[in-house]
Amino acid sequence: QVQLVESGGGLVQAGGSLRLSCAASGSIYSVNAMGWYRQAPGKQRELVAVITSGGSTNYADSVKGRFTISRDNVKNTVYLQMNSLKPEDTAVYFCNADLKSSWYRGPDAYWGQGTQVTVSS
Repeated sequence: QVQLVESGGGLVQAGGSLRLSCAASGSIYSVNAMGWYRQAPGKQRELVAVITSGGSTNYADSVKGRFTISRDNVKNTVYLQMNSLKPEDTAVYFCNADLKSSWYRGPDAYWGQGTQVTVSS
């Protein structure tokens, strides 16, 4: 079994910072892309940032210049440093990993349980 466990969410004032972490554990053969998504009340889940196993990154336009995604391939952990937070960043943030649980299986997408980020104005 594979688990993704997120941490680091919370309440912060506008302009503040938070750092999210997500650790993948369990039966893992290899990890491809890892990323963060978010879902605000009444809205669809949207991509925030993604990072490949080689370190290439991609960001939603709304977070470019404010958020930074990084990963530790040894620890199978992905991070999201969020600076200059705005009230519109308020959402549940979900970790996602595209990984293989064994050498003979194709990659599957796994999700964390989500962590709440609330930015007050």
